[in-house]
Amino acid sequence: MKILMLTPEWVPYAKTGGLGDMVAALGKELSAAGHEVRAFLPYYGGIKPSADWVPWPEPVAVHLSPWQTAYCRVWTAPDARDKLQVHFLEYNVFFASEAIYGVGNTDAYRFGFQSLAALDFCLQSGWIPDVVHAHDWTAGLAPVILNTVRRHTALRHTASVFTVHNLQHQGLVPADLMRYLHLPAWLYTVDNLECYGALNMMKGALYHATQITTVSPTYAWEIQGPVHGFGLDHVLRHRAGDLTGILNGIDTRVWNPATDKLIAANYSNEKNIASGKAQNKTALQRTMQLPEETSTPVFGVVARLYEQKGLDWLADILPMLLAQARMQLVLLGNGDPWLEARFRTLARNYPRKCAVRIGFDNTLSHLVEAGSDFFLMPSRFEPCGLNQMYSMGYGTLPIVRATGGLADTVKDWSATPDDAPTGILFSDPAPGALLGAIHRALQLYFDSPDDFIRLRNNALRQDFSWTNSAGRYEKVYEVACQRVA
Repeated sequence: MKILMLTPEWVPYAKTGGLGDMVAALGKELSAAGHEVRAFLPYYGGIKPSADWVPWPEPVAVHLSPWQTAYCRVWTAPDARDKLQVHFLEYNVFFASEAIYGVGNTDAYRFGFQSLAALDFCLQSGWIPDVVHAHDWTAGLAPVILNTVRRHTALRHTASVFTVHNLQHQGLVPADLMRYLHLPAWLYTVDNLECYGALNMMKGALYHATQITTVSPTYAWEIQGPVHGFGLDHVLRHRAGDLTGILNGIDTRVWNPATDKLIAANYSNEKNIASGKAQNKTALQRTMQLPEETSTPVFGVVARLYEQKGLDWLADILPMLLAQARMQLVLLGNGDPWLEARFRTLARNYPRKCAVRIGFDNTLSHLVEAGSDFFLMPSRFEPCGLNQMYSMGYGTLPIVRATGGLADTVKDWSATPDDAPTGILFSDPAPGALLGAIHRALQLYFDSPDDFIRLRNNALRQDFSWTNSAGRYEKVYEVACQRVA
């Protein structure tokens, strides 16, 4: 199949969270399986081109209406190893900034233009995809455009698959975007694009995409209810027959303790697990200026510091924990200033037990995964999550709330060996429930060392590679193509 990935992020060129990792890893896996995969994303000001980038020989005409055309340039970065192509949309009116999101109040126009430009580039280059796979709200208008203003073109038999990465962010934007993209006025109704007097890009995709996916089976179920549906649960229930939850995988070429060049010592399930983990723990403690105590459990966090991640609960209980328990905490992340300030204060008050690095550091994120004994993800909701899978791949036991992809990937510790537990889960969305989970982790570490080793080995044996998940996407593509044939 010919598959176009329409995305705002693609690792290593543009990334703010897990979306860029997911799309790039899926694209590479599909390409390796023999499909012709191309990605299309903006040429942000912060992207650094390499010498092998090739410009499309002619300006690409983006037809906003019969009387308005914008001209842009498209660059191609070939990836010979993965046999795929990444296209970059150069249009400085919208994408000169280094920022991916939040450029004034123009995001609706920026990403709406990207969707239209991607489809017009396909038409002008003569490369007609079988499937346009649109990722998250930024690409939400692509299925709408395919069904309306580009319906009577060579794209008329192109199917669309839309993936919900996080339903909380929907692209609720001014309705005049419809005039800019020359979308027909009849779309602006409550059972189409209209939402509270504005245009909802996510809602448009949910109504118009041939098939819909989201990034874990549990999240696909959760978003059909009012708690996690964020006002669109009725639309998802309406499209439930076309909705599939497919668990994300991880790129094991990047996240693999046996080959990872960013950690202090390599190890695997077969060799040097105990010594490898110990060396990485010492390196992590030294890097974060904590006492080098190999017998003290280290709890790691790598996250965006936002309410969704539940880290305010962690900040609530840490003063008591750090004062009373034998443990260390290492946190890497940034986000809401008030939450950053709370963790900075904890690090100042407990310098021998708590170390905080505000910002993002790719090398340190790998070392946190390899050097920690436990990894904390107390999310209020989590569509999929990647760090719990990275953690298990590094023999680090995740402590997670049982929601979304966290519930789908982590098996809770119990006294029954046949359960093959890989971490610790808690259910209630409250600080006290997280406190109870951390107490269980301390009990496991100090009172049940044999169980701790068993869980660590179980975690290392988990297979979260993209092979199975990519196969499920292939089946979704096939169903979508059959529907538009």
